Amino acid sequence: MMEKIKNSYVHGVSEMPLRGQTIGTCFDETATSYGANDALIVAHQNVRWNYAELQKKVDAWAAGFIALGLKPGDRIGIWTPNCWEWIVTQFASAKAGLILVNINPAYRLPELQYALDKVKCAALITAASHKSSNYIEMLHEMLPGLGSVEPGNLHDENLPDLKWLINLGDKKQPGFADFDSLPERAGPGQYARLLELQSELQFDDPINIQFTSGTTGSPKATALTHHNIVNNAYFSGLQMGLGPADRMCIPVPMYHCFGMVLGTLCCVVHGSAMILPSAGFDARAVLEACAREQCTALHGVPTMFIAELDEPDVGSFDLSSLRTGIMAGAPCPVELMKRVMNEMNMKEITIAYGMTETGPVSFQTSIDDPLERKVTTVGRVLPHTEIKIIDEDKRVVAARTPGELLTRGYCVMPGYWDDPDRTAKAIDAAGWIASGDIATLDEAGYCQIVGRIKDMLIRGGENIFPREIEEFMYAHPKIEQVEVIGVPDEKYGEEICAWIKLREGETLGEDEVRHFCEGKMAHFKIPRYIRIVDSYPMTVTGKVQKYIMRERMAELLGTATAEPGTGGPDG
Repeated sequence: MMEKIKNSYVHGVSEMPLRGQTIGTCFDETATSYGANDALIVAHQNVRWNYAELQKKVDAWAAGFIALGLKPGDRIGIWTPNCWEWIVTQFASAKAGLILVNINPAYRLPELQYALDKVKCAALITAASHKSSNYIEMLHEMLPGLGSVEPGNLHDENLPDLKWLINLGDKKQPGFADFDSLPERAGPGQYARLLELQSELQFDDPINIQFTSGTTGSPKATALTHHNIVNNAYFSGLQMGLGPADRMCIPVPMYHCFGMVLGTLCCVVHGSAMILPSAGFDARAVLEACAREQCTALHGVPTMFIAELDEPDVGSFDLSSLRTGIMAGAPCPVELMKRVMNEMNMKEITIAYGMTETGPVSFQTSIDDPLERKVTTVGRVLPHTEIKIIDEDKRVVAARTPGELLTRGYCVMPGYWDDPDRTAKAIDAAGWIASGDIATLDEAGYCQIVGRIKDMLIRGGENIFPREIEEFMYAHPKIEQVEVIGVPDEKYGEEICAWIKLREGETLGEDEVRHFCEGKMAHFKIPRYIRIVDSYPMTVTGKVQKYIMRERMAELLGTATAEPGTGGPDG
């Protein structure tokens, strides 16, 4: 039994030691142990490989990267939606000692150029296009004269480190190397070098860079080590009870920690099968993949699960094999959790909490937690991780007292890439990194996320946390989703505004919403402004962009400015 805590400090005690492995040695260990097991199934590309087959491809492309002249520590960007090439690159680059730089598929030219320049990418792997973005055209615009350059001989004064552009697909592009042909460049020397690297590479080496963006300022390049993410994937998988018999459907984007750490790397660490249902999120494709492949695990942000449950014939899909997975990336409404557990058979679904800078998970519920814990908390701290909750004077608060959540341990990034000032502001002298989230710890160590410091609104001197209001309003039978924000107000400083999305076919008036709230919450928490909406402004990872909602309400109400906010700890 865990000793009851009095102050809001916990650390994860475990008999399971940290794994001192690189991604490459971890991958090879799994491929050797479970070679005949399904490893990677990509529905939209008709790919179905076992671990032995995937290992051959990973080694072939790792040797191919070495043949390009790329050396350990070089940065290699990847700018594609979910596909088999992403997964092969993830593990091949790690075995070659290359630092994989995740580029958001939604990035436009200025963002792409900033990212490539910030971390000095030596190579960029790119799809031809995705949705409305024509990547090839954008690269030609960014690199004039690209069409007349031999592959590997880029010399652009704005991106002097970028030498290689590598194109996915069977259509050849001038100035680009073909991804499919990279293994043909490798010979015995490159394979010998690949073998040498497995003993040379160290688990504390940085191996991944992910960009986190708030609402202001340039994105921060979070550097993560083998040690950060191998162990985070391992312990997160233990919370779900993952093993070689499990089959995980991964609809979340690979460029984000949710996809590549809690998804693919988590599967590899535990010998489970990885199933990619589509290039970008498609609710029906998820249901089809889960039924066809008899998936046992499914990941997603709340909006993804809402979309899956909203498919008109969701009941016709056989989801009886599902049992677990992770819902994370945004606050998880209680009513949604109950529906996922009951209607999708995910009785052992877990809630995870963290941020990119902590690789990413620090709290997670377990499959054995009672329903109340699963729907009201983000679980307990993961092994070998420390958490404290502090007040404005940086003092640890008592149990059940709200304060800012800080994390310390193996999972904390070494720093932002080539950004000592931002790193120093993020991580204090004792190794703690602040989350920007307001949280509480109960006596048993379970954590509740009350809200974001920047999302908290102050109405007439009262501190109000939007999540509390959202959770209450989810209980209304006509409401499918609700997002609460603060908008400027001359009298009270801020007023409460709720954007409400209704269940299909329902209607709901503003007075009806207020009547539902009256007598059940303090009067100052009842929204003054109510908007019935069909959708929300979203990030590509499915997070609601509340700062855009604030801007739109400020315009609508004729106020000069809206209170700034953030899209979450990892953008």
